[in-house]
Amino acid sequence: MESLSTNWFSEGLIDYEYKKYILLAYLKHVRESFDQHKLYPFLSDLVSHYNNLVEFRDNQRQLEDHLSRELQGIDYKKLELIYKKVKEDDDLFNQIKEIIDFSLPRLKSSVEEGKEVYELVEENCELLPIGLMPLYTDEGYMFVANSGKSTNIYRYELKAIETSTAKYRALNTQFVEAVQKGWGTTYENIKVSLARRFKDLPNPATFLFQSKMKFPYNSTIEPIAKRLLVRYISKA
Repeated sequence: MESLSTNWFSEGLIDYEYKKYILLAYLKHVRESFDQHKLYPFLSDLVSHYNNLVEFRDNQRQLEDHLSRELQGIDYKKLELIYKKVKEDDDLFNQIKEIIDFSLPRLKSSVEEGKEVYELVEENCELLPIGLMPLYTDEGYMFVANSGKSTNIYRYELKAIETSTAKYRALNTQFVEAVQKGWGTTYENIKVSLARRFKDLPNPATFLFQSKMKFPYNSTIEPIAKRLLVRYISKA
């Protein structure tokens, strides 16, 4: 199984053995992907599934606590409310509890496996500025070396986005072209050529991402290059 829906544990047939089968099949696929150093979207999906389960578990506990207790009195010495239990757990709640208790440690373990792969990739990759860096770095170009065969060139723009609950920076990228490096072609030459062709960025911030090891491009190299670029610019 290549993916799980957001509410996989609480939709359709809610049966402990069936949900175990669904989760283990998914985690098997994820583990095989990690063995091939394929990180995305598997790692981010795992984190989302883990967080969803934790949130659901906490909300379920609050709901059960609310439904199953009735106010009986007040302990004035301890300044606490005294409740009595009025409702036993039903089968559906118990099934979901079992599914969550089984799933959380296994999802967490898979997240840790993904983080180890991510650290391996990051340790063998680097992001370097090309030429003189302008003061304005929220727009520019990113060169991503692709296993020595060619270099993919992206134009990027980093935007600040604010919601009611958080502030974050979003990276938009647009593929420009793939170039082959020859004896007379340097990354500095390519940067100059881009500045001449696209007049709106006369002195563009330009970065090179390259890896010492061979990793899958679409599922690992490209997304990690973008992540490192955001981190580099944000710290600058």
